[in-house]
Amino acid sequence: ATSGGIRDWSRACGGRSPTSTKRNWVRQQADPGPGARSGLPDLASVTTVLCDADGNLFDSEVPAFEASVVVVNELLAALGSSSRHEADELRRTASGRNFRSLAIDLASALGKPLTDDELARWVEKEKGAVTEHLAVTLLPGKAVTDSVEHLASRFRLAVVTSSALTRLGTCLEVTGLSSLFPEAHRFSAFDSLPTPTSKPDPAVYRLALRELHRAAEQAVAIEDAEAGVLSAAAAGIPTLGN
Repeated sequence: ATSGGIRDWSRACGGRSPTSTKRNWVRQQADPGPGARSGLPDLASVTTVLCDADGNLFDSEVPAFEASVVVVNELLAALGSSSRHEADELRRTASGRNFRSLAIDLASALGKPLTDDELARWVEKEKGAVTEHLAVTLLPGKAVTDSVEHLASRFRLAVVTSSALTRLGTCLEVTGLSSLFPEAHRFSAFDSLPTPTSKPDPAVYRLALRELHRAAEQAVAIEDAEAGVLSAAAAGIPTLGN
């Protein structure tokens, strides 16, 4: 990851909100001018921006974990554990990961690994609960939409996520971003790969590069969680923190 770029971006935005941060960075990149800051990726070679989804394109992390924690606690109870999680706690510890990897880790830690069928049932239950909740809680954000449209005027855009494509599609649709990220430019660690995985595994970013016919130095990733930064950086992609 270009940690200098992350610092420069944060300083340039003066500690403003994530939405303001995205908007100002987009404008700087679309028209860098003579005062462009060092440490940001060389725009002469960048053609593609790879955006994380949750907490980055839309404020989905809080409502997603509100729904997910219910299923997580049901899973723990089914495994015979008395431990329970709160939504905020789960978000802090599992941000950037998908439920599949979390369920595997929870079950293994309890010494009760899930069978493939059991895991599939829990994954589908959690995916349904979260997608349904996001469909009625997320709202379009004009500032973010304007920023992404501005970015799309110069770069090819794609979204790279640990979440399932069905959940991603719902979020893009209800926030008005669907047309900016066509289905061919959506990459999910959950179901775009032969074997499901999750960030920080770099496989999903490597897939995006292959499918888009881009070298790592031709892309920039925008991430808001450590797992995502590690994923993109391990794929060799310059990465900016939101």
